[in-house]
Amino acid sequence: MNTSPPMGPEALPVGLEVGPWRVVSLCGRGTYGAVYRVVNAQAEEGEAYALKMAVHPWDPRFEREVELLRRVEHPGVPRLRDWGEWQVRGGGVFPYLVMEWVEGEPLYAWAQGRSVPLEEMGRVLAEVARALEAVHAVEGVHRDVKGDNVLVRRGDGRTVLVDFGSGNYRGARPLTHQPPPPGTYEYQSPESVRFQWQSLRQREGRFEAGPEEDVYALGVTAYRLVTGRYPPEVEVEKTEGGYRVLPRVPVAFEPVAPVSPELAALIQQMLSEEPSERGSAAEVAQALEAIAKVPNPEAKQERGTPAVSGMRSARARRWAPWAVAAVSAALAIPVVWMRQPAPSEEEESGREQAHMYEERDAGTVGLADSVMDSPADETPPGETSPRVSLDIPRQPFPGQRQPPCEKPLVSINGGCWVRTGDVMPPCGGNSYEWKKGCYLPMFPPPRPQTSHPK
Repeated sequence: MNTSPPMGPEALPVGLEVGPWRVVSLCGRGTYGAVYRVVNAQAEEGEAYALKMAVHPWDPRFEREVELLRRVEHPGVPRLRDWGEWQVRGGGVFPYLVMEWVEGEPLYAWAQGRSVPLEEMGRVLAEVARALEAVHAVEGVHRDVKGDNVLVRRGDGRTVLVDFGSGNYRGARPLTHQPPPPGTYEYQSPESVRFQWQSLRQREGRFEAGPEEDVYALGVTAYRLVTGRYPPEVEVEKTEGGYRVLPRVPVAFEPVAPVSPELAALIQQMLSEEPSERGSAAEVAQALEAIAKVPNPEAKQERGTPAVSGMRSARARRWAPWAVAAVSAALAIPVVWMRQPAPSEEEESGREQAHMYEERDAGTVGLADSVMDSPADETPPGETSPRVSLDIPRQPFPGQRQPPCEKPLVSINGGCWVRTGDVMPPCGGNSYEWKKGCYLPMFPPPRPQTSHPK
């Protein structure tokens, strides 16, 4: 054990030696740990490593994280290099672990402001699924899969699944009182949410997350990449026997990144309310790899082109209506047929990070202006894009769906409309103002063919 002057584990000074490791810089801190860039003090060449130090004495989470990382050997998971304890003079003993240094940025930040072709989207998600496959193969679970815990390396663009602080493995002793289980709420499965509500009645048992929870969280991550926001929130209803999960209510938005019907269907599968229907990480990886192998020339756009909001790219405008309908249906997204989709009002500014093993998602959403990098929309001569609110017309548009309007649609002035999330006036784009909200007209999708074309 290394003895040092009085100081906190969350603020180690540069040059301090923790065991054989010399602190170079502080990279980030979280609820349970602080991450430092370190080098081997005895080595001539200063190769960088990531040292994660507990901020609570004798934190048992680190023992479990070390064991899980020790079991997993996969290029998509940081290699465990060392672990030990650091003692504060007159204070406690703080466990630490040392991993390979990953030079990269979180998945959502990586996708912001750049073109992500469909095949690259499939490759990146497939690599995360393969990393999960390796974790599940040793009877482990990550329990906090999300874009902020996936780093895309700057050198070769490969992905690394990080932050196993919430991880678990079969046989590990329980460390926390439940609920809630570890992880980020927006990524938790319906069965996890149902358990948390059920525990309000009956505080017995524990929710044991399995591989299917990791697959669900990967589905949320993929959904957010291609739509710019989280799936509709899991809602529960109180019953005589406890609580039941309610069917999802569709939200009115469209994909903002290249997405094929196959990818949309796979995302919907991963988000299935029935755990057995989500597929294993290996099966999901295989499907994503197949998607990544399909050439998609239209999705390839010149690098460095400024990103624009929504599906305002030339490729989006060239999509056949049946393709948009198929994708939107698979993602449970009502289709809004219009010339130019309204841009999202939410933005998330990605931060340049070398690595952030302890960052926690604050629940912010909105990659609609950042996931898809595309040429600026060419407005036809004589047309302009409205930037002020327009009142809903007194009569429905030609071909607009008419009452009765099924939820979440609402009937306004003889037509069916859907509210654009939490967007507030001025609405702009192709949405219209009504009762201090922004609404989009709903049009029925094209009728399917009743006979085979000759």
